[in-house]
Amino acid sequence: MSVTGILVLCGGTAGLGAALLAHELVPAPPKLGPALRRLNPPPVRPGQSAQQSVSESRWERFAERAPGPFPRADLDLLQQSTETFFVQKIAFALAGLLLPLVIVGAWSLMGLGVPFFIPGALGLVAAGALWFVPDWHVHDQAEKARTEFAHATAAFLELVALRMRSHVGAATALDEAAAVGRGWAYLRIQEALARAKSEKVSPWQAVEDLGTQLRLPVLADTADIMRRSSDDGAAVYATLRARAASLRTELLTDEAANANANSEKMSAPGALLATVVMFALAFPGVMSIFAL
Repeated sequence: MSVTGILVLCGGTAGLGAALLAHELVPAPPKLGPALRRLNPPPVRPGQSAQQSVSESRWERFAERAPGPFPRADLDLLQQSTETFFVQKIAFALAGLLLPLVIVGAWSLMGLGVPFFIPGALGLVAAGALWFVPDWHVHDQAEKARTEFAHATAAFLELVALRMRSHVGAATALDEAAAVGRGWAYLRIQEALARAKSEKVSPWQAVEDLGTQLRLPVLADTADIMRRSSDDGAAVYATLRARAASLRTELLTDEAANANANSEKMSAPGALLATVVMFALAFPGVMSIFAL
């Protein structure tokens, strides 16, 4: 590399460092969502100590400045801490930053000269790409968890309807239906109902808050139905059964669509394999023609 190129690279690096330093020192306007959460912090999760809650708040402040969106609802659904999420992102970014150096080191041992700026540029690109790998993984796992939660909610609606059929109160029906299940979805509903009792709020409000927090609209629908039963004394047995049936239909439709999409994805490898086989069969004949 020439002297001019080295000077340009050093100047660009120094300018980037100065820009990052100014960005950290100059106070940015606070975001509305994190500011409201600081005024009304979420309750401590079961099994979470106060020290872990403070550490979680520090990482959330780091999330305000980190590039890319922060999947709070997905992490809450998966019960994954903010610290674990960002440790994974930093580890992936460092791996992407160091990977080109390993490859260039191997080339250097073979006697191949590589300009200095190439591994640096490739490392920055790889670090930026791998920074978002945990986001994609969390989003994929959260979609699967929401589908599983929807299946559990369909059964939960049926259980609530059966308890309402027995002429029990709306709050009692929710508690007894949630106590039947042993899966993680039922445990989340049980935690929300137990928190509602300790905070002296209605159980349907707790179910609605859980649906809003985890982005599960079906829980909000359940809360609306149970609120009508409590406030107006409406007979909601048929409504609960109809909502459970429609939810099962939606889930079956989504599964059929996913199965069709997966079947279409399998056609491309099959076509590629057929092309390779045809090429392998035709290659000797073509080569014999050119050899004449």
